[in-house]
Amino acid sequence: MPLPTSPPAGADTGTEVPAARLDDLHRRLLALGSVVVAFSGGADSALLLAAAVRALGADRVLAATGDSASLSRRERNAVQEITAGLGARHTFVTTRELEVAGYRENSRSRCWFCKDELTGRLLEVAAAEGLAHVATGTNADDLADPHRPGIRAAARRGVVTPLADAGLTKAEVRAAGRAWGLPTWDKPASPCLSSRVAFGLAITRERLARVEAAESALRDGLHRAGIATYHLRVRDLGERALIQVDRPAVPAVRACAGVLEAVLATGFASVEVDPRGFRSGSLNEIAKG
Repeated sequence: MPLPTSPPAGADTGTEVPAARLDDLHRRLLALGSVVVAFSGGADSALLLAAAVRALGADRVLAATGDSASLSRRERNAVQEITAGLGARHTFVTTRELEVAGYRENSRSRCWFCKDELTGRLLEVAAAEGLAHVATGTNADDLADPHRPGIRAAARRGVVTPLADAGLTKAEVRAAGRAWGLPTWDKPASPCLSSRVAFGLAITRERLARVEAAESALRDGLHRAGIATYHLRVRDLGERALIQVDRPAVPAVRACAGVLEAVLATGFASVEVDPRGFRSGSLNEIAKG
């Protein structure tokens, strides 16, 4: 399998996690007593879950994953494998954000409606299970990102953010995950499928299924062609698919007809490769333009 061409933040051994921050995280989790962890399967929520199990014991922790059309099958399988490896209890929670007009309309505040729906459901699960709190894997860097309406929605619901409260940055989360032997320490960020759809285009089950199929075709095509990239996305710009990979891989992908044709075959009218490469939040740039 091709090796990644660029490591995630904190993947190098130069990042050190202040022991005081991990101690603070442990104390904060102990003070919660019991918790439902909003579990996406990424580096942040995995570290939070592992820390919660260490602090509280598996019987007082429940990992819960929102299950809807915006969750890919790949990620669905991953969360089950990760929680099993951590010895944590896990459940899928059906969310109905597609029934919410504000979510379907896909404005820049879409994530507010998604997180409001998810955290509302997780609070119901916590009440039913007799668990005192709901926690998300929000880290200290996330709080500085202006494009995170979901964080505000979760805060409005009273959801806690132990990683951020302990001051842990993304790089420190990855470094701690590596030190703890978590398989997610170097996992690329993989937000929900709706994050691939350009703002203003309606979110539908069909559109999400097409994005999932396109990214699967891209991943398989890159593997067959021996093209290495750490990040990959297929952005849905309507009938046009925009492929994003790490910038060093851009020339090889643009020259690989098999990869482009595989993505095109998933139902887009045209496909192109972003010459600037992968950038998290790049749809915000398109929205501004």
